[in-house]
Amino acid sequence: MRRPLPTNLVYGYRAIEEAFEANKTFDKLLISTSLQGDTQAKFLQLCKDHKAPFQKVPKEKLNRITNANHQGLIGFISPIDFHPLEEIVARVFEEGKQPFFMALDEVSDIRNFGAIARTANCAGVDALIIPFKGSAAINEDAIKTSAGALFHIPVCKVDSMKVALNYLQMSGVKLVGLTEKTETSFFDIDLKSPVCLVMGSEEKGLSSNSFKQIDELGKLPMFGEVSSLNVSVAAGIAIYETLKQRAK
Repeated sequence: MRRPLPTNLVYGYRAIEEAFEANKTFDKLLISTSLQGDTQAKFLQLCKDHKAPFQKVPKEKLNRITNANHQGLIGFISPIDFHPLEEIVARVFEEGKQPFFMALDEVSDIRNFGAIARTANCAGVDALIIPFKGSAAINEDAIKTSAGALFHIPVCKVDSMKVALNYLQMSGVKLVGLTEKTETSFFDIDLKSPVCLVMGSEEKGLSSNSFKQIDELGKLPMFGEVSSLNVSVAAGIAIYETLKQRAK
């Protein structure tokens, strides 16, 4: 018995090509490492032409996703459109707003991602910034967990988080990261200027590259036996501390 296919799944070269022609946005594209020849070359060129993220994976992974004849190619259509970071930053400054961004450095759990998006939208965060690789899939579950917030907050999906964070710094945005590897309290950091809060992954926290780039590092006070918070909870505290400071 064949298992039901995800509603946003497209497989086979021709179907993926038609999705591109219909201006569909892909959350991710998978290509079998065993695929060779013209089909592989055409697919890679297609991804390049449309600036679409792709990943080479074993054929067995594709088989686990679907039993259908996928021809070594599978794509997941995103329910939202992604925005160029440069355009969002420029627009926020042009509107005379005090920029407030959030970068999620490989937050991979769909429920955490959706919860952060919901809080960010409620608080008026200008955009979420995520990397192509390592982030939670933006699918129906993510939309549901966000209570629809992902339809309303711009999401910028970037090739390199390092490059994106550097661009923000060059644009006058301060990078503030949450981590346990500092003695500075997050509540002692000035968040009233243009700022981007950077949250690390559930397992590893901030990546080494992001850790080195960030302008200020802060930790949330811990008084109990458990020494860490869920990333979506920590993000919510950080977001509303930013609003609190700006309200003053």
